[in-house]
Amino acid sequence: MIHHANNRHLTGAAASSAAVHTRQTFSSVADANLDPHLNGEYLQHNPTWHVEYSPWKATNIHRLLQQMRLEPRTICEVGCGAGEVLRQLQLKMDPTCRFWGYDVAPAAIELARKRENERLDFELCDFTAVETPHSDLLLVLEVVDHVEDYLGFLRAIKSRADWKIFSFSLDISMQSALRKGELLRRLEVHSHIHHFNKELALAALRKTGYEIVHSLYPPAFAYSRLAKLAKPIRQLASKLNQDLTARALGGYSLMVLAR
Repeated sequence: MIHHANNRHLTGAAASSAAVHTRQTFSSVADANLDPHLNGEYLQHNPTWHVEYSPWKATNIHRLLQQMRLEPRTICEVGCGAGEVLRQLQLKMDPTCRFWGYDVAPAAIELARKRENERLDFELCDFTAVETPHSDLLLVLEVVDHVEDYLGFLRAIKSRADWKIFSFSLDISMQSALRKGELLRRLEVHSHIHHFNKELALAALRKTGYEIVHSLYPPAFAYSRLAKLAKPIRQLASKLNQDLTARALGGYSLMVLAR
């Protein structure tokens, strides 16, 4: 059974008022007044809620599912943001596939609900605190680094689906260590309160009971002018040693299939 939030169809000022009240009950949020996803800071820094990356993410997920010969019929995303990843993935999957997205950010869900259809639904709620249908596949994309108790969060979501696909931003690299303020920028702009490299991300999953089935570096997304300039260098270096390139030059994410 899906738990439906009380402010399911509220918009504008009414939704904002209801969200202020609702957000106080989110067990995964330490302080609603200070959390950037709830108090408006994240939207201010990221007005698109990263929808421009969504086709790239959906393509990577679909490619991995095809590679592993997985055909999920029910897909759930925790921390779905504006919902564009699920909408893009829906366009690629079997038309009978069913999708759900959950997030604690009122602004994100307000954007996501514009993308709803008969097989795609979004809810404003704390995923770890409500009852949800068991899914074939759970998506957790660049979410872990935002959650204060990320180990507790990983343990709490493990039983919600047979398969899980995680995506970690790999903030830790030689380049990020040498560039003054780079990790602090990740905190201030992207609200990353935890930073990972490949080894730390996989260790966190194993520590919380996951079986790592497959992991890979998706093709890097050149999201800035500097990243576009560095793309040819990264591509050439990764052909020689992809792990070393990620550790040295940064600019990569890690996708993990687990169960």
